[in-house]
Amino acid sequence: MFRRKKPKSSLVVGIGLAAMLIGSSLVAMKLTGFVKTPNLEIDNRKKNSEIMRLVQLTPEDRASQLEKIAEGSKSIDRSRARYILAADLIEKNQGENALKWLEGLEKEYSLLASHVALQKARAYESIGNKDKARSAWEELLYNYPKEVVAPQAMLALLDKDTKYGDDAISKFPSHPSTVEIAYRRLQQNPNQLPLMLLFAKHGIYRSDYAKVVDQLVKNYADKLKKEDWEIIAFGYWEKQLYGKAGRAYLKANITPRNIYRAARGLQIDGKGYQAKPIYRDLIKEFPDAKETPIALLRLAKLAEPKDATFYLNKIIESFPDKTPEALLEKADILEILDNNKLAAETRELLLTKYSKSDAAAQLRWRMAQKRANANDLQAAWQWAQPITTENQDSDLAAEAGFWVGKWANKLGRQQEAKTAFEQVLNKYPHTYYAWRSAVLLGKNVGDFTTVRKLSPELIRPTRTSLLVGSDTLKELYYLGQNQDAWNLWQMEFKNHIEPSLEEQFTDGLIRLSINDNIEGMFMISSLDKREKPEERSQYLELKKTKDYWQALYPLPYLDIINKWSKERQLNSILVAGLIRQESRFMPEIKSKVGATGLMQVMPETASWIAEKISLKKYQLNNPNDNINIGTWYLDYTHQEYKNNSMLAVASYNAGPGKVSEWLQKYNLKDPDDFVEVIPFSETKGYVKSVFENYWNYLRLYTNDFPQISSNSN
Repeated sequence: MFRRKKPKSSLVVGIGLAAMLIGSSLVAMKLTGFVKTPNLEIDNRKKNSEIMRLVQLTPEDRASQLEKIAEGSKSIDRSRARYILAADLIEKNQGENALKWLEGLEKEYSLLASHVALQKARAYESIGNKDKARSAWEELLYNYPKEVVAPQAMLALLDKDTKYGDDAISKFPSHPSTVEIAYRRLQQNPNQLPLMLLFAKHGIYRSDYAKVVDQLVKNYADKLKKEDWEIIAFGYWEKQLYGKAGRAYLKANITPRNIYRAARGLQIDGKGYQAKPIYRDLIKEFPDAKETPIALLRLAKLAEPKDATFYLNKIIESFPDKTPEALLEKADILEILDNNKLAAETRELLLTKYSKSDAAAQLRWRMAQKRANANDLQAAWQWAQPITTENQDSDLAAEAGFWVGKWANKLGRQQEAKTAFEQVLNKYPHTYYAWRSAVLLGKNVGDFTTVRKLSPELIRPTRTSLLVGSDTLKELYYLGQNQDAWNLWQMEFKNHIEPSLEEQFTDGLIRLSINDNIEGMFMISSLDKREKPEERSQYLELKKTKDYWQALYPLPYLDIINKWSKERQLNSILVAGLIRQESRFMPEIKSKVGATGLMQVMPETASWIAEKISLKKYQLNNPNDNINIGTWYLDYTHQEYKNNSMLAVASYNAGPGKVSEWLQKYNLKDPDDFVEVIPFSETKGYVKSVFENYWNYLRLYTNDFPQISSNSN
């Protein structure tokens, strides 16, 4: 129902400030290309500390245990406990009690001294003592004029003197408090070019970003420099406003990347006719750029078949890395042009000379599916089997390996099938097909018809470690002071367009910590687009760690998920997997058709359910209400299909009527075959994604199943 999408491209997507898991440095990776084995000794000491465990609990559940530590002998953990207690009390507007824990902490806790001062000011504000709050803000500015907390004091003191706003803008332009100051001033007087540019550069994470930047483009287009247009274009691109981004990139500095994005943005926006001449300009001006073969491929897809081969031949002549992809495309075009002989020769060239390429894997899998659909399982097996040896790094390898096993089983070759399933489970342990392989190997991981009955106990996740950042940033993050860590990260993270792998991973984690889960997970998942050899090595090392996978599969709202899953007698892990797919754990999200909240419930469905469960007041953007209603409906779809979770999940996405139609049309004897013939591509992908999520939550957050293996990739 809800899915975050980015355009596919071999180019690394830039990282901006758009928008649980959460320590210290994890992997000592050098940007020179030398990759060290992760040294987790220091990090694990933090993760295994009592404070670390308590940070994961709610303020109510941890208060008494924190108080014991806070009243103990002097130590770093005592300081941490006092800080967390004070922050929790301030959140509850109990500033007077918070001040007790903050007394003397500024000297004792030097690493967070300026933040202790910040908490004092917040404490006075929470109890409505304006005079003492103002004094505390002024004292903070006097003692820490260059610290990251200063802009927050400047924002708080704006009503006293506007010069505080001027200071914030000149000294701390990237701080969220400064962005807010700029926005307020623009509300009073929108005709301020410098403030609009500041907002365009540093406010990408805000929901009102496009509105301000649209006004900037409308009112000041003739006064903007090329560098300004690049900032604007990048912001639009990050907001997925690709048409606007493309037009802005046309006015930015002339670089291969900018020209490519100009064309690609317009193409995504449905303006392919405008994109074509821009792609041609890129090819002409930068014939050797890394973007050029991609532009040629785009042009081939936009051109008439008789013209497309011209562009593809240029790739084949000059860009060996992209030649396999060009050969696959060329063969398809030759077939359209009825030149079947040359098409066959082109495919044969692809399979012989570029046997290990992704394009060869695509061709093999396409042919395997074609033969399987014709019920020629022996031929299907023969086409798919080489993918498991020649194309083991392909995105298709897990799927092909699974079906090699399935087809071998049907052909009576049980030992070959077992070997194939074991290979998928061991080499691609994070995939949907690893789960299906585990099921067919007889492991107790829940099948489509038994998932509901399982009730494994979920382990509360630990905080995933930051790879880069100051000691102060890591300490705030370690203590669960997520918004303050986010504020500091906006000051420290400079390289938004071309971040290092460590910066991108850290950015993803900090986004997750403030529940910007869509962007956070996207930052983590898009690390696999890294192509430089040293960065690829870094990524593969990181991917071997549990930290990486827990970041990719966060588990917020665990207590609420457990509560309502138990109430509905549902497997809580399946519910978590469905929520991840529906909303990426974003409670405020709303689809174009109106589906709202964590489980993407339609308002009319919610009204129907609320009447049945006597729920008189509810808000679909409230996590508790949404999961209450959503789990009732998931229970309902299970009952409709005799607790077959595959059919229940498909029904949750497509509706019971459609699933009933499919059951009448297709045979359910083999559930794997049934999934593959689901006629709605969205629902087919949805079912696989939900159960892949289920499988990963099962592996990551329970004691009953193996954790990430050392050779996972």
